[in-house]
Amino acid sequence: MDITLMRTFLEVAASGSFVHSADKLFVTQSAVSLRIRRLEEQLGHALFTRSKAGAELTPEGEAFSAYALSLVKIWEEARQQIGVPEGFTKAITIGAEHSLWARCGFRWIDEMQARTPSLSIRAELGAPDRLTRFLIEGVIQAALTYLPQIRPGIRVEKLFEEDLVLVAGWPAPDLTDMDGRYVMVDWGPEFVQAHAIDLPDLRSGKTLALGALATDFVVSRGLAAYLPARTAAPYLAAGQLHLVPDAPIFPYAIWLVWREDMDDEIKQCARAALTKVVARAVSVQEDVVEELERASDDEIEILGQVDEE
Repeated sequence: MDITLMRTFLEVAASGSFVHSADKLFVTQSAVSLRIRRLEEQLGHALFTRSKAGAELTPEGEAFSAYALSLVKIWEEARQQIGVPEGFTKAITIGAEHSLWARCGFRWIDEMQARTPSLSIRAELGAPDRLTRFLIEGVIQAALTYLPQIRPGIRVEKLFEEDLVLVAGWPAPDLTDMDGRYVMVDWGPEFVQAHAIDLPDLRSGKTLALGALATDFVVSRGLAAYLPARTAAPYLAAGQLHLVPDAPIFPYAIWLVWREDMDDEIKQCARAALTKVVARAVSVQEDVVEELERASDDEIEILGQVDEE
Protein backbone atom coordinates (compact mmCIF):
# COMPACT_ATOMS: atom_id res chain seq x y z
CA MET A 1 0.00 0.00 0.00
CA ASP A 2 1.01 3.60 -0.65
CA ILE A 3 2.26 5.18 2.59
CA THR A 4 1.13 8.57 1.28
CA LEU A 5 -2.45 7.29 1.36
CA MET A 6 -1.95 6.18 4.97
CA ARG A 7 -0.60 9.58 6.00
CA THR A 8 -3.47 11.36 4.28
CA PHE A 9 -6.01 9.11 5.95
CA LEU A 10 -4.49 9.76 9.39
CA GLU A 11 -4.43 13.52 8.81
CA VAL A 12 -8.11 13.61 7.78
CA ALA A 13 -9.02 11.40 10.73
CA ALA A 14 -7.17 13.75 13.12
CA SER A 15 -8.52 17.03 11.72
CA GLY A 16 -12.00 15.85 10.68
CA SER A 17 -11.72 17.99 7.57
CA PHE A 18 -10.52 17.48 3.99
CA VAL A 19 -9.88 21.23 3.72
CA HIS A 20 -7.71 21.47 6.85
CA SER A 21 -5.87 18.30 5.89
CA ALA A 22 -5.05 19.74 2.48
CA ASP A 23 -3.52 22.81 4.13
CA LYS A 24 -1.38 20.76 6.50
CA LEU A 25 -0.26 18.36 3.76
CA PHE A 26 0.41 21.23 1.31
CA VAL A 27 -1.76 19.73 -1.41
CA THR A 28 -5.13 20.62 -2.91
CA GLN A 29 -8.42 19.45 -1.44
CA SER A 30 -9.09 17.46 -4.60
CA ALA A 31 -5.77 15.63 -4.09
CA VAL A 32 -6.81 14.67 -0.55
CA SER A 33 -10.21 13.49 -1.80
CA LEU A 34 -8.58 11.43 -4.55
CA ARG A 35 -6.20 9.74 -2.11
CA ILE A 36 -8.98 8.82 0.29
CA ARG A 37 -11.11 7.54 -2.55
CA ARG A 38 -8.23 5.35 -3.80
CA LEU A 39 -7.72 3.97 -0.30
CA GLU A 40 -11.43 3.23 0.09
CA GLU A 41 -11.44 1.44 -3.27
CA GLN A 42 -8.48 -0.70 -2.24
CA LEU A 43 -10.11 -1.63 1.08
CA GLY A 44 -13.59 -2.00 -0.35
CA HIS A 45 -15.17 0.14 2.37
CA ALA A 46 -16.03 3.79 2.98
CA LEU A 47 -13.71 5.21 5.63
CA PHE A 48 -15.38 8.58 6.15
CA THR A 49 -18.89 9.99 6.23
CA ARG A 50 -18.72 13.31 4.36
CA SER A 51 -20.90 16.27 5.27
CA LYS A 52 -20.80 20.05 5.27
CA ALA A 53 -19.56 19.86 8.86
CA GLY A 54 -16.51 17.84 7.83
CA ALA A 55 -15.46 14.20 7.67
CA GLU A 56 -16.26 11.62 10.34
CA LEU A 57 -14.81 8.12 10.53
CA THR A 58 -17.13 5.26 9.71
CA PRO A 59 -16.96 2.09 11.87
CA GLU A 60 -14.67 0.64 9.19
CA GLY A 61 -12.53 3.79 9.33
CA GLU A 62 -12.25 3.52 13.10
CA ALA A 63 -11.14 -0.09 12.79
CA PHE A 64 -8.59 0.79 10.12
CA SER A 65 -6.99 3.66 12.11
CA ALA A 66 -4.80 1.45 14.28
CA TYR A 67 -3.57 -0.49 11.24
CA ALA A 68 -2.82 2.70 9.30
CA LEU A 69 -0.82 4.09 12.19
CA SER A 70 1.11 0.84 12.57
CA LEU A 71 1.90 0.73 8.86
CA VAL A 72 3.25 4.27 8.87
CA LYS A 73 5.26 3.66 12.04
CA ILE A 74 6.79 0.44 10.69
CA TRP A 75 7.64 2.20 7.43
CA GLU A 76 9.36 5.04 9.29
CA GLU A 77 11.32 2.66 11.49
CA ALA A 78 12.46 0.69 8.46
CA ARG A 79 13.34 3.83 6.49
CA GLN A 80 15.39 5.25 9.35
CA GLN A 81 17.15 2.00 10.16
CA ILE A 82 18.06 1.30 6.55
CA GLY A 83 19.20 4.90 6.19
CA VAL A 84 21.73 4.74 9.06
CA PRO A 85 25.02 5.88 7.47
CA GLU A 86 28.04 3.58 7.43
CA GLY A 87 29.99 3.85 10.65
CA PHE A 88 26.91 4.53 12.78
CA THR A 89 24.99 1.88 14.72
CA LYS A 90 21.76 3.60 15.71
CA ALA A 91 19.68 6.60 14.69
CA ILE A 92 17.35 9.16 16.23
CA THR A 93 15.25 11.90 14.69
CA ILE A 94 14.34 14.84 16.89
CA GLY A 95 12.18 17.89 16.27
CA ALA A 96 11.68 21.34 17.73
CA GLU A 97 9.86 24.58 17.15
CA HIS A 98 11.90 27.28 15.44
CA SER A 99 12.50 29.31 18.62
CA LEU A 100 13.88 26.25 20.42
CA TRP A 101 16.54 25.22 17.96
CA ALA A 102 19.21 27.92 18.39
CA ARG A 103 19.97 27.58 22.11
CA CYS A 104 18.47 24.18 22.95
CA GLY A 105 18.04 21.95 19.90
CA PHE A 106 21.49 22.40 18.35
CA ARG A 107 23.20 21.99 21.71
CA TRP A 108 21.12 18.87 22.32
CA ILE A 109 22.53 17.42 19.11
CA ASP A 110 26.07 18.33 20.18
CA GLU A 111 25.66 16.65 23.55
CA MET A 112 24.14 13.47 22.13
CA GLN A 113 26.88 13.10 19.55
CA ALA A 114 29.55 13.74 22.21
CA ARG A 115 28.07 11.02 24.41
CA THR A 116 27.37 8.52 21.62
CA PRO A 117 29.53 9.16 18.52
CA SER A 118 27.96 6.15 16.77
CA LEU A 119 24.48 7.73 16.94
CA SER A 120 23.16 9.14 13.66
CA ILE A 121 20.97 12.21 14.26
CA ARG A 122 18.36 13.81 12.03
CA ALA A 123 16.57 17.08 12.86
CA GLU A 124 13.11 18.30 11.90
CA LEU A 125 11.48 21.72 12.20
CA GLY A 126 7.78 22.19 12.84
CA ALA A 127 4.89 23.82 14.62
CA PRO A 128 3.32 21.86 17.53
CA ASP A 129 0.69 20.19 15.30
CA ARG A 130 3.30 19.01 12.81
CA LEU A 131 5.64 17.74 15.52
CA THR A 132 2.78 15.85 17.18
CA ARG A 133 1.83 14.20 13.90
CA PHE A 134 5.47 13.24 13.30
CA LEU A 135 5.67 11.72 16.78
CA ILE A 136 2.49 9.70 16.31
CA GLU A 137 3.66 8.41 12.93
CA GLY A 138 7.16 7.61 14.17
CA VAL A 139 8.87 10.15 11.90
CA ILE A 140 10.53 11.63 15.01
CA GLN A 141 11.13 10.09 18.41
CA ALA A 142 11.35 13.22 20.57
CA ALA A 143 10.60 16.93 20.29
CA LEU A 144 10.92 20.27 22.07
CA THR A 145 7.84 22.46 22.09
CA TYR A 146 6.05 25.25 23.91
CA LEU A 147 2.62 23.71 23.27
CA PRO A 148 2.61 19.94 23.90
CA GLN A 149 -0.28 17.77 22.80
CA ILE A 150 -1.12 14.64 24.76
CA ARG A 151 -1.66 11.51 22.67
CA PRO A 152 -1.63 7.76 23.39
CA GLY A 153 1.91 6.41 23.39
CA ILE A 154 3.39 9.89 23.79
CA ARG A 155 5.01 11.09 27.04
CA VAL A 156 5.06 14.78 27.96
CA GLU A 157 7.27 16.39 30.61
CA LYS A 158 8.13 19.97 31.49
CA LEU A 159 11.82 20.84 31.08
CA PHE A 160 11.88 24.33 32.58
CA GLU A 161 10.17 27.70 32.58
CA GLU A 162 11.54 30.01 29.91
CA ASP A 163 11.62 33.55 31.35
CA LEU A 164 10.54 36.20 28.85
CA VAL A 165 12.08 39.56 29.78
CA LEU A 166 11.55 43.03 28.36
CA VAL A 167 14.66 44.31 26.58
CA ALA A 168 15.36 47.44 24.53
CA GLY A 169 17.90 48.41 21.91
CA TRP A 170 18.95 51.64 23.63
CA PRO A 171 20.69 52.42 26.95
CA ALA A 172 18.77 53.19 30.15
CA PRO A 173 15.31 52.23 28.84
CA ASP A 174 12.24 53.19 30.87
CA LEU A 175 9.15 50.97 31.11
CA THR A 176 6.88 54.04 31.18
CA ASP A 177 8.37 55.55 28.04
CA MET A 178 8.84 53.21 25.11
CA ASP A 179 8.34 56.14 22.73
CA GLY A 180 6.62 54.07 20.05
CA ARG A 181 9.57 51.69 19.82
CA TYR A 182 7.92 48.67 21.45
CA VAL A 183 7.17 45.58 19.34
CA MET A 184 4.60 43.05 20.49
CA VAL A 185 6.04 39.54 20.09
CA ASP A 186 3.09 37.16 20.28
CA TRP A 187 4.11 34.29 22.57
CA GLY A 188 0.64 32.73 22.60
CA PRO A 189 -2.79 33.44 24.11
CA GLU A 190 -1.69 33.22 27.76
CA PHE A 191 1.06 35.77 27.23
CA VAL A 192 -1.19 38.09 25.22
CA GLN A 193 -3.90 37.97 27.91
CA ALA A 194 -1.47 38.57 30.79
CA HIS A 195 0.20 41.35 28.81
CA ALA A 196 -3.14 43.09 28.24
CA ILE A 197 -4.03 42.89 31.94
CA ASP A 198 -0.69 43.80 33.51
CA LEU A 199 0.74 46.12 30.84
CA PRO A 200 -2.31 47.89 29.35
CA ASP A 201 -0.31 50.98 28.39
CA LEU A 202 2.39 49.06 26.56
CA ARG A 203 0.94 48.97 23.06
CA SER A 204 2.40 48.50 19.61
CA GLY A 205 1.38 48.85 16.00
CA LYS A 206 3.62 45.89 15.15
CA THR A 207 2.89 42.32 16.27
CA LEU A 208 5.31 39.54 15.37
CA ALA A 209 4.15 35.96 15.88
CA LEU A 210 7.68 34.78 15.16
CA GLY A 211 8.99 33.71 18.55
CA ALA A 212 12.75 34.14 19.00
CA LEU A 213 13.07 34.79 15.26
CA ALA A 214 11.97 38.35 16.09
CA THR A 215 15.27 38.94 17.93
CA ASP A 216 17.22 40.06 14.85
CA PHE A 217 14.41 42.42 13.87
CA VAL A 218 14.40 43.99 17.34
CA VAL A 219 18.19 44.27 17.63
CA SER A 220 18.87 45.61 14.13
CA ARG A 221 16.22 48.33 14.47
CA GLY A 222 16.90 49.36 18.05
CA LEU A 223 13.43 48.37 19.26
CA ALA A 224 12.05 46.89 22.48
CA ALA A 225 10.27 43.55 22.99
CA TYR A 226 9.74 40.58 25.27
CA LEU A 227 12.36 37.93 24.43
CA PRO A 228 13.64 34.79 26.19
CA ALA A 229 16.29 35.70 28.75
CA ARG A 230 18.71 33.09 27.40
CA THR A 231 18.22 34.38 23.84
CA ALA A 232 18.81 37.98 24.91
CA ALA A 233 21.89 37.12 27.04
CA PRO A 234 24.62 37.46 24.34
CA TYR A 235 23.08 40.70 23.06
CA LEU A 236 22.97 42.06 26.61
CA ALA A 237 26.64 41.16 27.08
CA ALA A 238 27.53 42.88 23.80
CA GLY A 239 25.60 46.02 24.71
CA GLN A 240 23.18 45.61 21.81
CA LEU A 241 20.22 45.09 24.12
CA HIS A 242 19.44 46.45 27.57
CA LEU A 243 17.13 45.14 30.29
CA VAL A 244 14.16 47.36 31.13
CA PRO A 245 14.16 47.90 34.93
CA ASP A 246 10.99 47.01 36.86
CA ALA A 247 9.46 45.28 33.83
CA PRO A 248 7.58 42.09 34.82
CA ILE A 249 8.72 38.64 33.70
CA PHE A 250 6.53 36.13 31.88
CA PRO A 251 7.29 32.40 32.44
CA TYR A 252 6.80 30.27 29.33
CA ALA A 253 7.21 26.51 29.80
CA ILE A 254 9.33 24.38 27.47
CA TRP A 255 8.28 20.75 27.15
CA LEU A 256 9.91 17.54 26.04
CA VAL A 257 7.58 15.23 24.13
CA TRP A 258 8.78 11.74 23.26
CA ARG A 259 7.58 8.34 22.13
CA GLU A 260 7.24 5.79 24.93
CA ASP A 261 8.58 3.01 22.66
CA MET A 262 11.94 4.69 22.07
CA ASP A 263 15.00 2.45 22.18
CA ASP A 264 16.16 2.45 25.83
CA GLU A 265 19.81 3.12 25.00
CA ILE A 266 18.94 6.03 22.72
CA LYS A 267 16.44 7.37 25.25
CA GLN A 268 19.03 7.39 28.03
CA CYS A 269 21.53 9.19 25.82
CA ALA A 270 18.98 11.78 24.65
CA ARG A 271 17.67 12.51 28.15
CA ALA A 272 21.13 12.78 29.72
CA ALA A 273 22.26 15.13 26.96
CA LEU A 274 19.15 17.28 27.28
CA THR A 275 19.52 17.47 31.07
CA LYS A 276 22.95 19.05 30.60
CA VAL A 277 21.65 21.48 27.96
CA VAL A 278 18.74 22.55 30.18
CA ALA A 279 21.05 23.09 33.19
CA ARG A 280 23.20 25.41 31.08
CA ALA A 281 20.16 27.30 29.76
CA VAL A 282 18.72 27.75 33.25
CA SER A 283 22.05 29.06 34.51
CA VAL A 284 22.22 31.69 31.75
CA GLN A 285 18.61 32.65 32.40
CA GLU A 286 19.18 33.03 36.14
CA ASP A 287 22.10 35.39 35.51
CA VAL A 288 19.89 37.62 33.35
CA VAL A 289 17.05 37.64 35.89
CA GLU A 290 19.47 38.49 38.70
CA GLU A 291 20.78 41.39 36.63
CA LEU A 292 17.23 42.61 36.09
CA GLU A 293 16.50 42.39 39.82
CA ARG A 294 19.62 44.43 40.63
CA ALA A 295 18.60 47.12 38.12
CA SER A 296 15.01 47.33 39.42
CA ASP A 297 13.74 49.41 42.30
CA ASP A 298 10.78 47.15 43.09
CA GLU A 299 10.30 43.39 43.31
CA ILE A 300 9.90 41.92 39.84
CA GLU A 301 6.33 40.83 39.10
CA ILE A 302 5.42 37.70 37.20
CA LEU A 303 3.00 38.25 34.31
CA GLY A 304 -0.07 36.03 34.56
CA GLN A 305 0.58 35.08 38.18
CA VAL A 306 -2.58 34.72 40.26
CA ASP A 307 -2.35 35.98 43.85
CA GLU A 308 -3.37 33.36 46.43
CA GLU A 309 -5.33 34.55 49.41
